[in-house]
Amino acid sequence: MIIGDITQYFNMVIEIFTQGGIITYIILFVGIYGILLAIRKIMYLRKISKVDATEIFGIVTASMERGGAVEALKQLNSFKNPVSRIISETLKIGYKNKMEVEESIEQIFIVEVSKMTKNMNALKTITEIAPFLGLIGTVIGIWMTFKSLGVGADAAVMAQGIYIALITTIMGLLVAIILLPTYTYIQGLIEAEMDKIELATKMTNWGLGMAKVRVDGNVECALDALQRAEGVVNTRMISDPYANIRVSFKPSMLDKSISNVILESCNVNSEIVESKLKQ
Repeated sequence: MIIGDITQYFNMVIEIFTQGGIITYIILFVGIYGILLAIRKIMYLRKISKVDATEIFGIVTASMERGGAVEALKQLNSFKNPVSRIISETLKIGYKNKMEVEESIEQIFIVEVSKMTKNMNALKTITEIAPFLGLIGTVIGIWMTFKSLGVGADAAVMAQGIYIALITTIMGLLVAIILLPTYTYIQGLIEAEMDKIELATKMTNWGLGMAKVRVDGNVECALDALQRAEGVVNTRMISDPYANIRVSFKPSMLDKSISNVILESCNVNSEIVESKLKQ
């Protein structure tokens, strides 16, 4: 019984496509392509939105207490989403100046938005054009029906011809009905991810930074250069196996990276061995 119903239904579908003509196959191809685009986009967006921005920031805060920015960067490597990439870039302040960090964030934002919105115009176009393709098929079918009947019109033949012509309209509407809510759902996912990116940008508006720096030589010159640098709040010499200067700075005012300040003023190399940021 069930097998018979399935067979009958399958035969009916084959008959619809056979009688609908080439327009029906075009609508079918366009519809399948749109559905594949939508499924791929939903899978990608759901994958990058598995972890909330506040959860990632909690991990960053805990990592910062344990081992500073380097430890936080290591923890963020396991997350492959726009929020983690933007937060990772903001953790590099001190290693870079504020302008370089802002430019990097902007580039990441552009790339990630491009990934999220890729093929959305194609999906929208398919959703809008499918009913019109169906309408074109119907108009052509009705025109061919009247042309073939000529003067001696037969009502039964005319009805059959119009029925066949309307198949394309049904197909076009069906594609639009499936893809329109799907498109709206995807747009909602994209907007939610954009909100997370905006939240991450606000949450990483660091108010104060601390760095331990190892300078290869001429420590007094490095201390003086850092003290005079824009954005640096305080510097002092420390006794540490891996560093000899401790720097406190305001990330939003840092116009040069710490290493560049020392290199330009004292012509010696340096390395940040530890960096911590606070809001």
